[in-house]
Amino acid sequence: MASKRVAVIGASGYGGLQTLRLLQGHPELEVTFLGGERSSGRRWSELTPFLPLPGDPVVQSPSVEAIAAAADLAVLSLPNGLASRLVPGLLERGVKVVDLSADYRYSSLDQWKEVYASEAREFPREDVGLCQEAVYGLVEWQEEQIRTARLVAAPGCFPTASLLALIPFLKQGLIETGGIVIDAKTGTSGGGRAAKEHLLLAEASEGVAPYGVVGHRHTSEIEQLCSRSAGQPIQLQFTPHLIPMVRGLLATVYGRLRDPGLTAEDCTTLLEAAYRHAPCVRVLPAGTYPSTKWVRQTNRAVLSVQVDSRTGQLIVMSAIDNMVKGQAGQGVQCLNLMAGLPAETGLPLLPFYP
Repeated sequence: MASKRVAVIGASGYGGLQTLRLLQGHPELEVTFLGGERSSGRRWSELTPFLPLPGDPVVQSPSVEAIAAAADLAVLSLPNGLASRLVPGLLERGVKVVDLSADYRYSSLDQWKEVYASEAREFPREDVGLCQEAVYGLVEWQEEQIRTARLVAAPGCFPTASLLALIPFLKQGLIETGGIVIDAKTGTSGGGRAAKEHLLLAEASEGVAPYGVVGHRHTSEIEQLCSRSAGQPIQLQFTPHLIPMVRGLLATVYGRLRDPGLTAEDCTTLLEAAYRHAPCVRVLPAGTYPSTKWVRQTNRAVLSVQVDSRTGQLIVMSAIDNMVKGQAGQGVQCLNLMAGLPAETGLPLLPFYP
């Protein structure tokens, strides 16, 4: 089978860099186009001497015509709102797209406009049909739909960790749909490569801080998928925290068991069954709890379960690398499926420890 040609747009940002690193040496996917606005016209070696690419390509302005002439698949790693300017034209020209931003994560364009109000004002859009068509790229639960999709919206990092923990229990009706709480911690790379004051070393180091305590944008994204899994509307509480490390994400999810007689071993068995064919998810034995170091620079999610028999609470812990399984690696999983390959092709699953 001939290699599929891939364009990476937003190549010099963290998502683009991670995507390029993962595609280096990929057996069936070849990067044939680098796109960027601020970096347009510059040799790749000028921008990232630490990540050489064959032929030292020039970063090009990401026009639809140029991308379509060079690629079969495109990964868009752009600020929210910008992908929607490229996607319709790329699809018309037969280019399949994986979008790492939030532009197509909501099946309702009106909901996207509500959640991303500032972006909606800056980038007006009316592509209602594409929002409805886009497949949510949580590979472990959408594999067949992704294989045949033209447009895949890769989930955010917080939703990835949280949904992998919650969906098996919601689908089986084992937890109450009310009172779900997600407490999550992430490294500073989740804020992107652009300079931001709160991500400066002097600001973020030696401290832990919550943010977006009420109304964080990822809350509604998580609720959308939880509601689909449960077959009824779900509202939940989500609180993210910034941890002074570069990469890694740990979500601790709480839900009330409908059957308080269930044990941690019972719930572990359920998770093992749910992910028995998912090479990028590992379920730990009951009583063994994950560390972000165990998934660092890998595309693997590590899950663990505990049950508090005193309170009837299920506690699910989920660790991922926010830049890999939480972003670029999941995007490559989607590319693999769209190219007719096993989802895990070319992806790292074992960490460098410590």
